[in-house]
Amino acid sequence: MHPVLRFRLSPLWLAAGLAASSGIAQAACLDDAQVAQWLQAYEAKQPVPAAAAMTEADGKCSRNKLNAAWVAQGKKPIGYKAGLTSTAMQKRFQTDKPVWGVLYEGALLPNRSSVPAAFGARPMFEADMLVRVSSSAINRATTPLQVLNNIDRIVPFVELPDLVVENPAQLDGAAVEAMNVGARMGVMGNAMRVPQFRAERYALLNALQSMQVDITDQSGARLGGGRGGDLMGQPLLAVVWLAQALQAEGQRLKVGDWISLGSYSALMPPQPGQQIRVDYKGLPGAEPVELRFE
Repeated sequence: MHPVLRFRLSPLWLAAGLAASSGIAQAACLDDAQVAQWLQAYEAKQPVPAAAAMTEADGKCSRNKLNAAWVAQGKKPIGYKAGLTSTAMQKRFQTDKPVWGVLYEGALLPNRSSVPAAFGARPMFEADMLVRVSSSAINRATTPLQVLNNIDRIVPFVELPDLVVENPAQLDGAAVEAMNVGARMGVMGNAMRVPQFRAERYALLNALQSMQVDITDQSGARLGGGRGGDLMGQPLLAVVWLAQALQAEGQRLKVGDWISLGSYSALMPPQPGQQIRVDYKGLPGAEPVELRFE
C-alpha cells in the first residue's frame, strides 16, 4: 500500500477557473497541475472537491491524462473497467451511456482477502464480474457468443471502487469517467473456464443472462444484488461496447487483458469487521466470492 501523504489539497475538480467577466466556473479537461494534485489525493486517500460540470469530451480527456500520468509513474495496465453498464447505475449518475477506465497491476486481489474498510477516500463495494481476453479477434465481436469465443476465463468479482470526491452525490457520467471510473481494486473469485463445445457455450450465455447475484454479510442478511441481464441485457454485451468505445479512441483490447463488466448491485460503503459474500446463483461452476473489511 502507498504511504498516506499528510497535507491539505487545494481544490482539484474545479476546472480552468472563473470567467473574467461573469465569475462562472467553466468546464474543462483537467490541466497538468490538477492531474498532479489528483494523483497525490489518490495516493493519500483524501477526497477532492466535486467538479464543475464537465462535458463528455472533458471527462474522456481528463481520464486519459490521468492514466498517462500513472503509466509515466510506472504503473502497468492489465485491462479495463466498463462502468455504468446497468440502467440503475446510469440513472444514479445522470447519464444514458457507459464509461470506461483502466485497471492496473496489483488491483486484483485473491478470494477471501482482508481489505481495510478505509481503502480509499470514498470506498465502496459492488458485485461484478471479470473476463479475460484470449484473442485479439474480440475487437471485432458484435454478439455475446463472439465475445465468449474470444475469452478464456470468467471470474466472479467484488469490485472495490473509490468515488474520491467529497460529495459523490454530485457526480455525473462525465465526472465518473474523468476519475477513471473510480477504479482502485477488487477481490477475485475462482476462475471459470469457457467450455469447449458450442452447445455448452450457448448454455453458459443463457446462464450469464438469467443468473441471480446476491450479496450477503456474515449474519446471512441480504444486502443487495441483481440479475445477469441487468448489465446491458446480457453482461457480455459490455465487452462489445467496450471494444467499440476503445477503438473510437484509437485503442484495442489485447490478449491477457482483464475486463470488469459492471455492477450487479448498488454501491455500498464498507464497514470495519464486515464480511461479504457474493453468490452467482444459476451460473454452473461459479463459486462465491468472499472478503473481509478490517
